[in-house]
Amino acid sequence: MEIIVCIRRAPTTDARIKPGPDGKTYDPAGVNFDISEYDKFAIEAGIELKEKHGGKATVLSLGPTVSSKELRTAIAMGCDAASLLVSDAQHDAWATACALAAKLKTMPHDLLLFGWNSVDNQAAATGQMVAELLGLPCVSVTVALEVKDGVAHAERLSAHGNRERIAVKLPAVITCQKGLNKPRQPNMKGLMNAKKTVIDESPANAPANGVVTVKLDPPPPRPAGKIVGKGPEAAKALVGLLHNEAKVV
Repeated sequence: MEIIVCIRRAPTTDARIKPGPDGKTYDPAGVNFDISEYDKFAIEAGIELKEKHGGKATVLSLGPTVSSKELRTAIAMGCDAASLLVSDAQHDAWATACALAAKLKTMPHDLLLFGWNSVDNQAAATGQMVAELLGLPCVSVTVALEVKDGVAHAERLSAHGNRERIAVKLPAVITCQKGLNKPRQPNMKGLMNAKKTVIDESPANAPANGVVTVKLDPPPPRPAGKIVGKGPEAAKALVGLLHNEAKVV
């Protein structure tokens, strides 16, 4: 089975993001980056399926050359090969999907795995767009996955906490949600293998973004706290403020 996991280099979830000098992109200075959190479930799913059915798991990403760090992390986890579409620009979901689809057309694939959402742009659309561009079936927000006899059997989250069971013939696209698995940590053998793995790099063939950012504004500072007093009277005052001022009760 040929499995390709598409991942994104993104700021860590505890990063403090500030608008950049142009006011339209964030300032990467001092920001730590990692594999986007939901992509880690996709990586684990690809590795588990490869271990069960045989074949190869390749990780693919679009980003600057420093994204090789995240690709090597995926290899250290258990992926076999990596490919990077090099671009220093910040692409939206549409441009990213177009670049990935163009590359994927040149790569054999039975199953394409994505995180269901990125922790930075949060478009939750790239995997579905790639599926449309390649003419493949897609199951999104997947929390259970099995492959048997050329068919992917998936469970996806739906409204009101329900689950839908869907079967699609391969090749197919699956976007992965928390709960699908528990991503493994790289071991020493994997780390050593990642160091010596040659990452295939090529220029990204990405169109212009479909979404234009006009301006980024930081959230307003929190107002100063208010002390309403002490004792039983303070409780009454607090309830009054919550009801009349904050309007939360």
